[in-house]
Amino acid sequence: MSNLHSFAIGIATKNTKDEIIEAFYPAPRLSPNQEICDAISEVFPAVSEGASTPVIDSDTARALANKLKNIADIDLSAELNLLQSGHTNLVVCAIAEDCPPKSIAEVFLKLHLLSHRLVLPHSINLDGMFGLLKNLAWTNKGPIELDELPAAQVAARLNGEFLSVDSVDKFPCMTNYVVPSGIRIADTARVRLGAYIGAGTTVMHEGFVNFNAGTQGPAMIEGRISAGVLVGANSDLGGGCSTMGTLSGGGKEIISVGEHCLIGANAGIGFPLADGCIVEAGLYVTAGTKVQVLDTAGNLVATKKALELSKQSDLLFRRNSINGAVECVPLKQSISLNEELHAHN
Repeated sequence: MSNLHSFAIGIATKNTKDEIIEAFYPAPRLSPNQEICDAISEVFPAVSEGASTPVIDSDTARALANKLKNIADIDLSAELNLLQSGHTNLVVCAIAEDCPPKSIAEVFLKLHLLSHRLVLPHSINLDGMFGLLKNLAWTNKGPIELDELPAAQVAARLNGEFLSVDSVDKFPCMTNYVVPSGIRIADTARVRLGAYIGAGTTVMHEGFVNFNAGTQGPAMIEGRISAGVLVGANSDLGGGCSTMGTLSGGGKEIISVGEHCLIGANAGIGFPLADGCIVEAGLYVTAGTKVQVLDTAGNLVATKKALELSKQSDLLFRRNSINGAVECVPLKQSISLNEELHAHN
């Protein structure tokens, strides 16, 4: 068969109706090589038609393991360990093309690809995923359907245990599935599965990173990275600041933050910010905000919407404390992060 877009073997959680509600993939693969694709196709012929496979039985797991054992020069120990484990809820998810996901298993594979840093935000098709995912209780005993939660709480108490409901959401905490190398996250509940966290990133207690969003390298995150927003390397999001996501804004403009940028405390942006820019503390600049563009001597050059300045680097956005106008002036030097602080070995 032709090459697959992605492939993973995982462990699924099912509800009392025998439906998959989530899946954990310890070692997802993007663009697996031809030998792996052929092995999957032989065991699961429907994959070539774009179908992802359901929970597999022990005979099928054994058959796939035998095929994968014969592939040399690739470390397939993670896949083989799962296939040979005898677990009853193993799932093989193979995506033939990057189309809108058709199942919960596919959604979770794509979220894993993002958090494993195999694909960047906006580079993978997630259309329709909200309609597929279930709103679940994420507990210390794993995900539970909401209508099954009361019975599970009673059962835990009767067994002398306590069931802690950490969140009620369609997305779980990223670190319960993958912890990328070289990062610090002060409060792991504030980073969702599907976030892309670049090496050298620090997410402090009030920082938040949504799915299909994140950082491309060293960064200090003390504010909010909304869904779809990608922050460039060596940028700093100050305490309480925010970036407007495409979904929350209602528009189609993709918000991003360039490299070596600073968004000050309690500030925010609703337009793409180019490299080396600073937004002063407390200033929220949306795409349509009228900005007075000044030269280095402080003379007014033009008045533009902020969106018109989105490709211009090394600008300082500030509010005039006398007349309240939003201004931008050229910067001589962009910010830099402390290298020692962000070397998370």
